[in-house]
Amino acid sequence: MIEIQKMTAASAKAAAELEAICFASPWSEDALLQMSENPNASFLCAFSDGVFAGYAGMLCVLDEGQICNVAVCPAYRRMGVGAALMKAQAETARIRGLSFMTLEVRASNLAAQGLYEKYGWEKVGVRKNFYQKPREDAFLYNYYVT
Repeated sequence: MIEIQKMTAASAKAAAELEAICFASPWSEDALLQMSENPNASFLCAFSDGVFAGYAGMLCVLDEGQICNVAVCPAYRRMGVGAALMKAQAETARIRGLSFMTLEVRASNLAAQGLYEKYGWEKVGVRKNFYQKPREDAFLYNYYVT
């Protein structure tokens, strides 16, 4: 069973370790902890049977939620963890009265794109050479909160 909780100091440590596995430019534990304490942000963690499985972060500005991080532990991929995190962030956006959410995803990350599109996200643009290490385009996605 997947349980979603707000990020804590302990889960920020686990999230930072996951960042180092998943991303070329990972966020630090301190940065994640600071963001988790920001009232204009929502940093949520997923646990599968009590074990840290992933996290998703969102910054809230005016009526927009910017998904800035999504990462799932390799052992928990394709098990509904990413979907649970994105659904939880969409519910957070609805509760906060946001109109829409945005995110960027690597052009090569077909699994993430499939997840986003399955849950109603729309591809709305491209940012050329957005990512480094390696250099790659980002696809822009929007989700309209209902």
